[in-house]
Amino acid sequence: MTTELTLISAFLAGLLGSVHCIGMCGGIVGALTMGLPDNIRQSYFRLLPYLLTYNIGRISSYILAGILMGFLGTQFSEWLPFDNPGMIAKWVSGIFMIALGLYIGAWWQFLTILEKAGSYLWRKIEPLGRRFMPVKNPLQALGLGLVWGWLPCGLVYGILFFSLSSNSAWHGGLLMLAFGLGTLPMLLTMGATAQWLMHYIQKLIVRRMAGAMIILFGLFILFASHPAGGSCH
Repeated sequence: MTTELTLISAFLAGLLGSVHCIGMCGGIVGALTMGLPDNIRQSYFRLLPYLLTYNIGRISSYILAGILMGFLGTQFSEWLPFDNPGMIAKWVSGIFMIALGLYIGAWWQFLTILEKAGSYLWRKIEPLGRRFMPVKNPLQALGLGLVWGWLPCGLVYGILFFSLSSNSAWHGGLLMLAFGLGTLPMLLTMGATAQWLMHYIQKLIVRRMAGAMIILFGLFILFASHPAGGSCH
């Protein structure tokens, strides 16, 4: 797989998987805006700087996590007793992408196990977020986003395993940046259209269409990881 294709896959996974983000992050955005004056909350253009800085913080946390996972993938590949450890890592990533699609489509909730595991770390981090609330200025929104970017989420964890296969800290960070940018359109429109979006994504068919697309990405990763006519030595 080329770098461009993996980045496109991460972006589309974020874009399609962001139907899940509304359910996870809707309450956070509500908490972000509740301390703001009415004249800001009732004007999307005045609210936009707060939403932007919050999401910049959130995506920055994703990038840091991607860099760490990419670095770990590099170290892990050196320990594997295989001629092509990168191929093994890509297979793992493809499988996790398929699991992610099954999770988004509500067919199989395996990734909730990872969410529960991540909740231990989250209990240590979450009190830091309270220091930025109620949000009174965009800088506080940025701090809140930096903290809430570590919220346990099966969608994020699925892409982090994708980053693990990159065998590069730099590429792992880029993958999470692409994923974060994919989630941005949905989360930026929440302030103006939250009610309509919540009604829309509650439809199972919407989640399953998004999940099916992500499964296709996972299958692509698996087949792209196995060269046609190639042989293992």
